[in-house]
Amino acid sequence: MKNFILPFPQTKLHEMFPEKEIRQVDLDGLKVGITRIGDEFFAFESTCPHRMTSLIPGDISEEKEVICPLHSYRFDLKTGAVKAGMCRELEIYPVEIVEEGLKISIPKVSN
Repeated sequence: MKNFILPFPQTKLHEMFPEKEIRQVDLDGLKVGITRIGDEFFAFESTCPHRMTSLIPGDISEEKEVICPLHSYRFDLKTGAVKAGMCRELEIYPVEIVEEGLKISIPKVSN
């Protein structure tokens, strides 16, 4: 795993990531979607595995799912499981609030 830190206090992170809005961050060339529900943050691949459409303009459901804006495929934000549609699961990245800020862990990709 490679860890990235968004070095901001929690109050600033709440401003940067408004409730149930998706923002994209670039982590060493990997584009990642981040959203927040309450005090819980979620990080995931920024494109839908179905047709590679950007999930950034998508919606977040009451069931903690990201909804693709193209075909309304739904993915569980905790597990990446497909809740509506037929494709592979969404890649989910572990996130936690640490003293230094928001830590996002990305698996190392082998060449």
